[in-house]
Amino acid sequence: QVQLVESGGGLVQPGGSLRLSCAASGFSIRSRAMSWYRQPPGKERELVAFITSTDDSTRYADSVKGRFTISRDNAKNTVYLQMNSLKPEDTAVYYCNAGPSRTTWADRAYWGQGTQVTVSS
Repeated sequence: QVQLVESGGGLVQPGGSLRLSCAASGFSIRSRAMSWYRQPPGKERELVAFITSTDDSTRYADSVKGRFTISRDNAKNTVYLQMNSLKPEDTAVYYCNAGPSRTTWADRAYWGQGTQVTVSS
């Protein structure tokens, strides 16, 4: 029932673009901050982008700032990550995270299963 499913990953050439989607089901993302993490091969998972549930303000890792854009569509229960000007170092498994609901006491966060993004010629 409860799912957070990423999609849109794949193989892309350097300089190319991808749009990742994260579709939630079984729960609402409306009152949750949403974020994208990534885990490059052999490295730890890192926060890439963050969007609040209150005013849709965003924050990005320095490594992706100016190239990636996180957005949300609460009506569709979906969050997106538009990735432009991709570099080989962007290669990673990208994970969607739904933070605890700001309106629910002691709520939990959710993680997606991840989607592979490979930037290579």
